[in-house]
Amino acid sequence: MMISTRGRYALRVMVSLARRGQQGYVPLKELAETEEISLKYLESIMTALSKAGLVEGVHGKGGGYRLTRASEDYSVGEILRVTEGSLAPTACVENGSCPKIGHCATYPVWRKLDELINGFLDGVSLSELMTGDPGNNYII
Repeated sequence: MMISTRGRYALRVMVSLARRGQQGYVPLKELAETEEISLKYLESIMTALSKAGLVEGVHGKGGGYRLTRASEDYSVGEILRVTEGSLAPTACVENGSCPKIGHCATYPVWRKLDELINGFLDGVSLSELMTGDPGNNYII
């Protein structure tokens, strides 16, 4: 599994929005400049996040984007699944339709890896990324 720029940028933008709290809407152009992301690319990311209900967008003067809930109520896993799709390390874990699952010697490894990946990413909140909690083993 490799997280694409789309997923990484989505996380950066969500952290940027979280840092602003509920101080109103942040214009897309400002987010693009702050995070050094192409405006067109960021538009597609924000559309996906908006459709998933993670952000709220308003058009026109005073418009932009903001989070729909508190930063501690978002997980990194949730955000990445919106932008990346499944985080499963193999197709057999993702769809469970391989006829060899019942007798495959390697399937338990892939299933456990999937549990570890999703468990870890779901256990990291947006607020933890925002604060850069030094007690954790990750830094942003």
